[in-house]
Amino acid sequence: MPEGHSVHRIARQFDRNFVGRRIRASSPQGRFVDGAAVLDGREVEQVRAVGKQMFLLFDGETWLRVHLGMYGAWDFAGEIVVDPTIASANGRMGQTNQRGTDLAVFDSAGENSLASIGAPRRARGHVRMSEQTTGLDESDDAWPPPVVGQVRLRLLTEVTCADLRGPTACELLTPDEVITVISKLGPDPLVVDAAEGEETFVTRAGGKRTPIGLLLMDQTVISGIGNVYRAELLFRHRLNPHTPGRDVPQEVLRALWRDWSHLLVIGVETGQMMTMDDLDPEAYRRAMASRDDRHWVYHRAGLPCRVCGTHILLEEMAHRKLYWCPSCQA
Repeated sequence: MPEGHSVHRIARQFDRNFVGRRIRASSPQGRFVDGAAVLDGREVEQVRAVGKQMFLLFDGETWLRVHLGMYGAWDFAGEIVVDPTIASANGRMGQTNQRGTDLAVFDSAGENSLASIGAPRRARGHVRMSEQTTGLDESDDAWPPPVVGQVRLRLLTEVTCADLRGPTACELLTPDEVITVISKLGPDPLVVDAAEGEETFVTRAGGKRTPIGLLLMDQTVISGIGNVYRAELLFRHRLNPHTPGRDVPQEVLRALWRDWSHLLVIGVETGQMMTMDDLDPEAYRRAMASRDDRHWVYHRAGLPCRVCGTHILLEEMAHRKLYWCPSCQA
């Protein structure tokens, strides 16, 4: 499932390529025909990302809400003006690490999306904006590009195409309905005031008997955290996933919020869920190139903990995979 950083990156692509432009909308799959008809011919006025959800405002005060869920993705094609904080999905990426060393790296896990660190650039081709980014495909220059697979919604400007596939939610909302949806979400560090967001998270998480491993995934408690960031945040703060939220010291809850804010910014800028700090240049290069080298515990079941050597455990928590170290997080 795309986590919060991916949705913010997708929103930035929409901001650069669709906001201020009049679009054609269709539903090739046929499951959003009425909604597409409402949007067709309208101008995109604004885009917002909150946690794992994205909201597009069209003229006439009509909002499109999209939640990608487990399998959803946006496919972009055509002429794409890339956000300067985003890096190429299938090429080389220049990224300044924590020590200020500029590194050129290649992401073998396909975790990042099409973009450019530095000045905006224009790229012709095809790119998929999701956790399973496939990168550019310049084999077909037809315009508009042919519909491939089950496309719930196609948004098309004169030069850029965005195809939505497999979302959990794709619906039109009124302004009041958007406010209602967002009001039910936990704070997102890139949306709310940092201090206010911290207090909201501490209050909501610290007042519950629910295990902290579940609370971090609860989008009404805090927005944007998924399976990867959940496991890594718990390890970084040496928290047992089964500890009730009310038993987690308040200073630790505050540290979790601030750390999520820190990791989210890194994720948006690099497109990769980098959760290891203070790496030397070569280790950083390896980590940016391979998921296996940029996480403490995620996807490391049965492997020795990077800190203590204990084998990392894998268990199910509310039907989601949870990775953790039984020694460091005892």
